[in-house]
Amino acid sequence: MPHTKAWCKTRQVMILIAWMLSWEVGSESIHYTMLEETESGTFVANLTKDLGLRVGELAARGARVVFKGNRHYLKLDPQTQDLVLNEKLDREALCGSTEPCMLPFQVLLNNPLQFYQAALRVIDINDHAPEFPAREMLLKISEMAEPGKIFPLKMAQDLDTGSHSIQSYTVSDNHHFHVLTRNRSNGKKFPELVLDKALDREEQAQLRLTLTAVDGGSPPRSGTTEIQILVLDINDNTPEFAQELYEVQVPENNPIGTLLLTVSARDLDTGSFGEVSYALFQDDGVNEPFVVNSKTGEIRLRSTLDFEAFQSYHVGVEAVDGGGLTGKCSLVVQVLDVNDNAPEVILSSLNSPIPENLPGIIVAVFSVSDADSEKNQEVMCSIDDNLPFLLRPSMENVYTLETDRALDRESRAEYNITIRVTDMGTPRLTTQHTITVQVSDVNDNAPAFTQSSYTLFVHENNSPALHIGTISATDTDSGSNAHITYSLLPTRDPQLDLSSLISINANNGQLFALRALDYEDLQSFEFRVGATDQGSPALSSQALVRVLVLDANDNAPFVLYPLQNASAPFTELLPRAAEPGYLITKVVAVDRDSGQNAWLSFQLLKATEPGLFSVWAHNGEVRTSRLLSERDAPKHRLLLLVKDNGDPPRSASVTLHVLLVDGFSQPYLPLPEVARNPAQEEDLLTLYLVIALASVSSLFLLSVLLFVGVSLCRKPRASALGGCSLPEGHFPGHLVDINGTGTLSQSYQYEVCLGGDSGTGEFQFLKAINPQFPTLESERKTEESSTLRNSFLFI
Repeated sequence: MPHTKAWCKTRQVMILIAWMLSWEVGSESIHYTMLEETESGTFVANLTKDLGLRVGELAARGARVVFKGNRHYLKLDPQTQDLVLNEKLDREALCGSTEPCMLPFQVLLNNPLQFYQAALRVIDINDHAPEFPAREMLLKISEMAEPGKIFPLKMAQDLDTGSHSIQSYTVSDNHHFHVLTRNRSNGKKFPELVLDKALDREEQAQLRLTLTAVDGGSPPRSGTTEIQILVLDINDNTPEFAQELYEVQVPENNPIGTLLLTVSARDLDTGSFGEVSYALFQDDGVNEPFVVNSKTGEIRLRSTLDFEAFQSYHVGVEAVDGGGLTGKCSLVVQVLDVNDNAPEVILSSLNSPIPENLPGIIVAVFSVSDADSEKNQEVMCSIDDNLPFLLRPSMENVYTLETDRALDRESRAEYNITIRVTDMGTPRLTTQHTITVQVSDVNDNAPAFTQSSYTLFVHENNSPALHIGTISATDTDSGSNAHITYSLLPTRDPQLDLSSLISINANNGQLFALRALDYEDLQSFEFRVGATDQGSPALSSQALVRVLVLDANDNAPFVLYPLQNASAPFTELLPRAAEPGYLITKVVAVDRDSGQNAWLSFQLLKATEPGLFSVWAHNGEVRTSRLLSERDAPKHRLLLLVKDNGDPPRSASVTLHVLLVDGFSQPYLPLPEVARNPAQEEDLLTLYLVIALASVSSLFLLSVLLFVGVSLCRKPRASALGGCSLPEGHFPGHLVDINGTGTLSQSYQYEVCLGGDSGTGEFQFLKAINPQFPTLESERKTEESSTLRNSFLFI
């Protein structure tokens, strides 16, 4: 038993040693990229897929993510086993000015024990504004300084890198200075103040300017500092350095406090004007890794160096005497490299998609590089063996990716190819770059309509070129193989002229009615449309389209009864003894429209006696509304309206004449005479009234006798007549025809005479009426003896 415990402890120690060594000796490494300041919990990668493991294997083997220093930047989601951010990352806090900012880590699996090397690259965002080392700078400038003299200024610091770093400097408007933005060989920018106009201490002893540094972010950020300029009296000697340029080489792993070199300057002046102090104008601001002793001129390291961040530093050293005059020199610090950077893959071109039937096609051209130098910069490049692609070196650090054989899009339309690049440094570092290649298509699918048949609706009387609907087809191919053209196919109906009815937009399948459709002529029609792709060879399909024409209320009612062109007026008599509800006549009308547009209703618009007659709204029957009296006029004119139920409704009007009689012995009709218009009738009435008033005193007795005689003669004559008697020809006077006013172009007129029999109200449709009148001689006698009665009838 003790022997077994000792063996277990020894095994645990060996596993721990192997795990520690795996930080430095990793054959492969997976790289991930994430923007700094990304929220925690953000998805980073699917480790199961990237490590080629089975689903659930990470959880089963107790996978863990391990960073150096026991940090926990990433974690595994307990539910999905995806790699997610555990905390917000600050690139500047993690890597400072080092670029790229790489955080190596391992994925540790148990049972059996297995390690995977990986790294997380933190990408910089513009989250820092430029910042000067102090809120205020003090410059002492002699009033003897000539225009064009340059005064170095302290640089601002921006913790961001690349295009997010400082790009330019500006100074507030003034009459004496402008600022220049200078570039060092390392790409850093620093400001210099240039004197434009000589200073005069007696005129202005002090100036204040605002210096602004602007970075290249979007939107840009800026920082400012105040420049206080003191104008000094004459001091004609400036400090001078022993040499204008100092150079020194420093390994990037030198400890803080290392002495780099000592600079020295002297001033020929005496007293305070000859006392010299030293200061640095550091290109990279307050976080530059150098510091100078103001008394001795010793320059030492203030922080560690990083070759990948800065290969060299350009530092300005200033010597200031007691009179405020300055001299300057430059210091160049070269940083020596160690192997701490992984290789980088730069894709020059990518050919995607590629034809599916040709081998030996160049898919991509890329180059590899390493920020390190010498042996640390040498690299090896490879791809997976199970892919139909080959990797060929073209020139130094340039490779081409080619197809190894013909590809088949139907079996696989997309390939994800991972390029692995490993440097030759110690330890070896690896970078992976994945490209996606699409396989191009051939035309092997015909267009398919979204519906096998379409039903379209259009209202009649439509405007020409009306859009009545759209058909649509899709093609699962791509490119021109999926571009569809629509067309009308010939119809088998020889009576259907499809080209005059319908047109189609070949590009989008929109259908248009070429002319106005008439429901009464064409209720529906069918045709077929075709969809053809632009592939080679072209493939096509077709669909059935049915167009239904919807009825509109475009036809007014048409009166069939009574007929307008009858040889003689249609006439019936209405006996004065008719009961209420007595059927006088029935108006018959039709409408060519359909549905509710053809539902007709009848209405009495106007009557000589409004309360005497009524019309039934649904069947057009004209009936009496009350009993007749002696005071009712002998002749009545009725205006009837026939209206359909459309929207808006259309109508026609009909004029009816009704003649009242006492029984059927003698109609209230005058003798035939030439027809007069209403104006002539009114003139005659006026004349009769004048004559009657003039002769009333002399003819009163005669008129009474004639009236009694006429009354006595009416009874035997009425009993002698068996029906209604009408004269041939036109009615005179107030019986003149009146045209109907409706929506029809025709006008209608007829007269109705109702008998005094049983009151059945039978229609006398196209029945000729041949009344029996007395002889001409008897008519003349009757006219002479009944002048007063006939006058009453006309009134």
